[in-house]
Amino acid sequence: MALPTDLLIGKIVAIFENEASSIAGVRDEIDDIKQELVSMKIFLNDFEGKKALTEGGETWVASVRRMAYDVEDIIDEFMYHMYERGCHDGRFARWFHQTIRIPPNVWFRRQMSKKLRKISRRIKAIPERNQRYGVGGLEGTTSTCDVGKWMRNQAESSLFIKEDELVGIERKKQLLMNWLMNGEQQQTVISVVGMGGSGKTTLVAKTFNDERVKKKFHCCAWLTVSQTYVIDDLFRSLIKEFHEARMEKVPADMNSMTYRELLQVLVNYLESKRYMVVLDDVWDIKLWKEMRIALPNTQFGSRIMLTTRREDVASYCFGVQSHIHYIQPLEKNDAWELFSSKAFSAYQNKCCPLDLQSLAEELVEKCEGLPLAVVALGGLMSSKKPFEWKQVYNSLNLHLTNHPLLEPVKSILLLSFDDLPYPLKHCFLYCSLFPEDYSIRRKRLIRLWIAEGFVQDGKGATPEEVAESYLMQLIFRSMLQVVQRNESGRPKACKMHDLMLELALSKSEKEKFGAVYDGKEVMDEGQVRRLSTQTTGGEIKLGTGMAQLRSFLMFVSDVSSSSSSNTLPSGCKLLRVLDLQYVPIDILPKELAYLFNLRYLNLRGTPVKKLPESIGKLRNLQTLDIRDSKIEVLPSGIAKLQNLRHLIMYRRTEEHRGFRYVNGTRSPSNICMLKKLQVLACVELEGKIVRLVGNMTQLRRIGITNVKERDEMDLCASIRKMKQLHYLFLMTSDEEEVLQTNTLCSPPPHLRTVILNGKLEKVPRWVSSLQSLTHLNLIWSGIEEDLLPYIEALPNLGRLTLVNAYAGRELCFSRGFAKLTKLELSICHLLNKVTIEKGVMSNLQFLCLENCPELNTMPQGLEYLTELKVLTLVVVSKELKDSIQEGGVDHEKVQHIPEIYHYYKSSLGMMCRESLS
Repeated sequence: MALPTDLLIGKIVAIFENEASSIAGVRDEIDDIKQELVSMKIFLNDFEGKKALTEGGETWVASVRRMAYDVEDIIDEFMYHMYERGCHDGRFARWFHQTIRIPPNVWFRRQMSKKLRKISRRIKAIPERNQRYGVGGLEGTTSTCDVGKWMRNQAESSLFIKEDELVGIERKKQLLMNWLMNGEQQQTVISVVGMGGSGKTTLVAKTFNDERVKKKFHCCAWLTVSQTYVIDDLFRSLIKEFHEARMEKVPADMNSMTYRELLQVLVNYLESKRYMVVLDDVWDIKLWKEMRIALPNTQFGSRIMLTTRREDVASYCFGVQSHIHYIQPLEKNDAWELFSSKAFSAYQNKCCPLDLQSLAEELVEKCEGLPLAVVALGGLMSSKKPFEWKQVYNSLNLHLTNHPLLEPVKSILLLSFDDLPYPLKHCFLYCSLFPEDYSIRRKRLIRLWIAEGFVQDGKGATPEEVAESYLMQLIFRSMLQVVQRNESGRPKACKMHDLMLELALSKSEKEKFGAVYDGKEVMDEGQVRRLSTQTTGGEIKLGTGMAQLRSFLMFVSDVSSSSSSNTLPSGCKLLRVLDLQYVPIDILPKELAYLFNLRYLNLRGTPVKKLPESIGKLRNLQTLDIRDSKIEVLPSGIAKLQNLRHLIMYRRTEEHRGFRYVNGTRSPSNICMLKKLQVLACVELEGKIVRLVGNMTQLRRIGITNVKERDEMDLCASIRKMKQLHYLFLMTSDEEEVLQTNTLCSPPPHLRTVILNGKLEKVPRWVSSLQSLTHLNLIWSGIEEDLLPYIEALPNLGRLTLVNAYAGRELCFSRGFAKLTKLELSICHLLNKVTIEKGVMSNLQFLCLENCPELNTMPQGLEYLTELKVLTLVVVSKELKDSIQEGGVDHEKVQHIPEIYHYYKSSLGMMCRESLS
């Protein structure tokens, strides 16, 4: 993989720019290595995406990677020692240098110079050794070309699968047929999108082959597109397919035709016909731009279907009418039926024996509804004896990598990996450090990537924006699955498919990128650079000699039985990432202060009560997350963290809907010296901070607690200066304190989320001007005036949450709220009537009514909300619950809502849930 060299080249350039004085004695050696790294990058790029190398080729590629890592170690160690010299000089070192009368920096630079010259010689020796031993052919027997041919054969074989071999396809097929045969005369593009192996091609093949469909078109053609297609060849294939389908003679001189002549033949042939074309396995929108010229929009009702793994391709504006079908995983029953038909084909009625039932179900679960995996795994298990099933389950990763019957799964999934641009490859592999089925939060992942140095500089964009674009690309390519989105549709959390995780882990371990450790045995020493420990509790037995470690993440599933001893592996002084989220560690290790290279420190949810004053030594730290820890006060040394970008430090309380549901953290006033800070959430307002915080003009997100009426002028003046602000949270010191923000006449223009927690005399008028606002949350406001007229016209408002915010009796949604998808009305003591007029908030998907004791009937006009998916009733009156039951006055209003839940308190005070849908 070329990435280690790319990262190192960037790192060396940064050293030249930022550490010129420190490297004066070794500048030539570092520059020499930089030139070698450029050659190494070209070498690795030459073999990027090869399916197989010879044994010698594998050894050479591994050697180059190892060299790149060695260079990184030397450079980081060099910078670490230069930092150490600047901070403190040990007694022995002082004595040693005084005794032999060599200036300490000169002595150390000589040592580094030797190491760098040695590594340079080793790098240069690679091609010489290659030539000496005649290891010429690096490519193995299977090239990228062979893989492409195999993939085309696999795809086109879908055209001949019998209907009775398929499950769960009929409804999806009917949807595509409706789009193909709806009588619309406009040319239409139909995209089917899903991850590799999800059954896109099979579905489209069954639809394409249906005689009812084919009768609607004059001519039809199927093209399987490779990643390295030649447009002239695709045109020839189209001409041939069209002619052969109509039993016409194929033009004899087609092979000698130029691009222009081929194009002319196609346009002339199709100009008076209604045609159907399938473009299978499209990787880039460039293909459509080249093909559309040959596929004229003749207004005869022609259809183009394409399959792709990339959502950005499917979502492209094709310039004609278009539809998208997102392939969903197989339903549990369908997956079981498909697996059984393969695994138990020799059994009576293809039924699973009782003694294999639980293991078989676990194997099917592992496939997560991916048809290709279900079929391949079922085929593998059909040849296994009952006693071998457990062995296969326990070593599925090994089988996936090495077993011929599972080769299709591996090849198809790896094709997506090989197609990634190089910056995204390490970002993707990093996701394999999270446990199976783990919901990975967007912000956490982005900050980890930045800390690791995976994110390239973007012209005019912040590292966070560039990293988010990487995440979106992985999602668009179906490499990661979105499991949660916010009100504007932006991903909040994602996960890896189990089989994608298995492959990523295999690749990570092979390339020494990272490893996962389960805590059961002593961790082997080695050149592991990223370590994820995943335990269910108990002491963790980490080995020594982990000087190469750059990332250490710990996941503990059983906090109650875990031990916090020996949490850090020893000797990892060059660590960049330390993630101990929810790990039961209450005292930070003393070594923390010496982790000069540390970029990311996550102590979220830990019992840690205090940060040491020495935290200021971590001058490279970019992210400090102490949310929901026991830390209530920050040390003054925090101001020394001049590279800090994200400071997350609020603490949630047990009051779910109470006034004080979060607490801020007391901070020294010198925290305002952190000029690079992007996120400050939440700081407790004290003294001069209210004025000084306005100097932090790079802030994108800020949370402030303990606000008082007297702070209004200074607070509003500070907020006005934060032109980049996207998120604003303000909370008063207590329930009776009025939150005064009236002088904020020109709020930050890009605000997307506003949370105001405290008494409001009226709706702040500046809220009406927030054109980018997607989420408004008013808590304990007690507003008596009708607040809806001030927010109904907000063009992008997607979520509205009112918690003890409205003191009136009626709410009438009479206009606006065009993009509102989520509405929560909680603790409205006097509210007894809600009206929703027809056409208002027509996109609402989630409605929550909580603790509104006077509300005895459902909102009038609820039946107009046709997009409503979930209705949640929490601690409501018996009358309101009964109104939607069979025979109730509102029963008809809720018939269109798929999910209705009622939460109530049991006699023991426990919150219980029942479904009313």
